[in-house]
Amino acid sequence: MIAITGGKGGTGKTTTTLALGRALVARGRSVLVVDGDWDLPDLGALAGRSRRVDYPEEPRRAPERGVAVDGDWDEDGDASLHVLPAPERPTDLEPHDTFRVVADGADPETTVLVDCPAGAAPDAVAPVRAADRALLVTEACAAALRDAAKTAAVARRVDTSVAGAVVTRAAVVPSGVDAVLGCPVLGCVPGVDGAVEASARGRAAYRAIAAQVADDEPSVKSRRTV
Repeated sequence: MIAITGGKGGTGKTTTTLALGRALVARGRSVLVVDGDWDLPDLGALAGRSRRVDYPEEPRRAPERGVAVDGDWDEDGDASLHVLPAPERPTDLEPHDTFRVVADGADPETTVLVDCPAGAAPDAVAPVRAADRALLVTEACAAALRDAAKTAAVARRVDTSVAGAVVTRAAVVPSGVDAVLGCPVLGCVPGVDGAVEASARGRAAYRAIAAQVADDEPSVKSRRTV
């Protein structure tokens, strides 16, 4: 499971989660995108689905694999992108355990991306701690980079490796960003008028990022089990 995270709100984490998921599907992957922001869920709505759904009451039972996102099909006509919105009753669930159950319940060949809340509060740390890797999303301004660096430090403290960073609303990556964040920059997504995914430049950027994420996908045996 890959946590899509960052220290500042409004940098494009939710857009990146869905766009990266679609770009991975285009590479033949099966992908489950999960809304990890239980207080302010938006991933389901962005995907054209509900913001919240019912989760099982049993603590070790995984929710259903999510609902298919229209238009995202593999060559056999099967849905390859599914979205799992936030739970209807989040206070009834323990976040870290729930995210681990979701990840463990996914098909071994499915890439799971979880859209995390911003910051370093417990609700933001829970999906990061449950993930195998973290992908930072940040703008290029100094304040956003400082916050992203703090998020990277939190991820490392909970033993989640930082796979890289995506710089949004930028045509080029400023020099030194990788040193500030302590991880490689996988790509930048240009600022565009309207939805990023509706732009050819935006889609191309996420396809390039997806190629690196897919190449770095860990084996099933290496996935976190705690």
